[in-house]
Amino acid sequence: MKNKLLALMATIGLIGSASAVKINDNISINGFIDTSWTSTDVNTASTTDDIDLDVDEVELNFLFNAGNVSGELHIDDDDDSNTVGNIEQAHFTYSLDNGLSVKVGRFGSTLGFEREDPAGLYTFSRAYGNLDLSGLLPTRTDVNVFDLGNIDGGQSGEGVLLGYSTDTIGVQVAAFNGIGAAEEESSGNVTDDLDYEFSVSFTGIENLVLTAGVRSHSASSADITAGTDADMDYTNITAAYTIDKLLLAAEYTTADMDVVGADDISAYLLLADYDINDKMGIAVRYSEWETGSNSEADKIAIAPNYAITDSLGAILEYSSTENTGGDEADTLALELTFTF
Repeated sequence: MKNKLLALMATIGLIGSASAVKINDNISINGFIDTSWTSTDVNTASTTDDIDLDVDEVELNFLFNAGNVSGELHIDDDDDSNTVGNIEQAHFTYSLDNGLSVKVGRFGSTLGFEREDPAGLYTFSRAYGNLDLSGLLPTRTDVNVFDLGNIDGGQSGEGVLLGYSTDTIGVQVAAFNGIGAAEEESSGNVTDDLDYEFSVSFTGIENLVLTAGVRSHSASSADITAGTDADMDYTNITAAYTIDKLLLAAEYTTADMDVVGADDISAYLLLADYDINDKMGIAVRYSEWETGSNSEADKIAIAPNYAITDSLGAILEYSSTENTGGDEADTLALELTFTF
């Protein structure tokens, strides 16, 4: 089984990608094909039960290296976003010998325990169910605002990221805006300012990774109901610790929503992942998130996993989600992910 702590460090940018097919001294390729079968039983009268067999996501990543300059191009076909050949990420990074680096282009958030791709998840599903903000943020109906690491869910941007890293600490500061958006624009009485993100990661204690940061999102005129301000400020803290074959992780996120009719909300998750042997493991995750004033939802997921080969992995997951109104959904899923 993979070293989960190293995998986590790679997803938040503290170390480079651990595997890729080398084409020549300057170009490498990696990627994945992710498929699943799901059966969902919903106890609400307005929603029907659902059985799906899908190719959830296909991604091909080109990794470039030329001296102190490296680059990445991620071409993605994501089932949820209904895009084919979408450029998920495209950026280059200039690294100095003193630990400083400058990244320019399209990239995702450095925050969030659950990352953008299946290889960055320990379960099939994500911790937080969809939070429908369609009345306030029409372009963000298909993702929960707490999924900061989910680049396919609208958490990407185009801009500049400054980084500094040592053996024990990493600091990243980014200034960006939505894909295709101007750095600043105004529509009526709404101003879309430049977004920013600041994060610090600490690995100075053996087997422990701590990350904390803030993110500010200023919604553009395309995101909002006319005449409504829609800024959101996030605070995110994650911790992951390994004890022999056991990984323990926790995350806490707050979203301060400067949106008419919306409340400040928060979420957290707790996860334990245990490697039974080199091929088999099991993950158990509990998560809870607020959906508005005096309303919340929670979810529990139990997900055994098995490494069929070094490149093909399987996850069998049972998850149950319930909200304040008593609505409940139970899902059984089988996921197969081929990585290269």
